[in-house]
Amino acid sequence: MADFDARMIILSTENLDESIRLYSEVLGMPLKFRDGDHFAALDGGSVTVALATAIDHPLPGQVVVGIKTPDVDAAAKAVEDAGGGIAKAAYDDAHERRSVVYDQFGNGIVFYSPLQR
Repeated sequence: MADFDARMIILSTENLDESIRLYSEVLGMPLKFRDGDHFAALDGGSVTVALATAIDHPLPGQVVVGIKTPDVDAAAKAVEDAGGGIAKAAYDDAHERRSVVYDQFGNGIVFYSPLQR
């Protein structure tokens, strides 16, 4: 299973406006996308820095890595088989298939793959 691409770091926030202000105005990361008061994506160069409130964060309070892979289900199972766990089994949302898992040390990972529509 070598087809993985770490594309996103998801950070928790309780105040999206304040977090956007820090990352965009202080650190100079351009805002790529915002979804209401609960999610924003900023251009962090080689990765997207995502800011999410508990509404949209896969594991609120944790830093989570978003990894793009063509087979979300197999990736989640591989982590589970290696001693990690599945926090949210693979499912399809409006834009992608995703699964929320954690490694054997509790670090969060979101595997995702765009849906073909």
